[in-house]
Amino acid sequence: MTATENIDAPTVEPQIVAPQDALDEGEVAADYLEELLDIADLDGDIDIEIRGGRTYISILTDEDDDSLNSLIGDKGEVLDSLQELTRLAVLTATGERSRLILDIAGYRTDRAGQLKKLAEEAIESARSTGEKVHLDPMSAYERKLVHDVIADAGLHSESEGESTRRHIVISVLDN
Repeated sequence: MTATENIDAPTVEPQIVAPQDALDEGEVAADYLEELLDIADLDGDIDIEIRGGRTYISILTDEDDDSLNSLIGDKGEVLDSLQELTRLAVLTATGERSRLILDIAGYRTDRAGQLKKLAEEAIESARSTGEKVHLDPMSAYERKLVHDVIADAGLHSESEGESTRRHIVISVLDN
């Protein structure tokens, strides 16, 4: 009997793990952002958190230190761009698209509170007048936060418009 005829030999499955599978998107993102902070000569601590299967990266600094504000920009525009660049860095390193969320100096956390308040005021307006309420344009992530608040309140919302003019319209559900 030859080795190829040995039917009692166990089958060996290849155990090759692609290098990109071993990379953690949070670690790749943190390394990318750490390099950026070094280049810009900025100080900040990077925190990685996984919530609901999504990676959240926060760059934190002392409360009285506003040195990271340049990475946030007007209405978070620089932060949004930096988040996209970080996602591209993860894609390049892992070959996998990333849905990570980047927060700098608590901007997104603070903005989420502002958006919740805005949504609650719009909900009250829609309920009291019965009219549709149009909110100002906002990013896809911000619209998602507002849609969630509105849905939890039992009202209907949808996004209208295109590109930078995309906004939420809130209406009372017909019963």
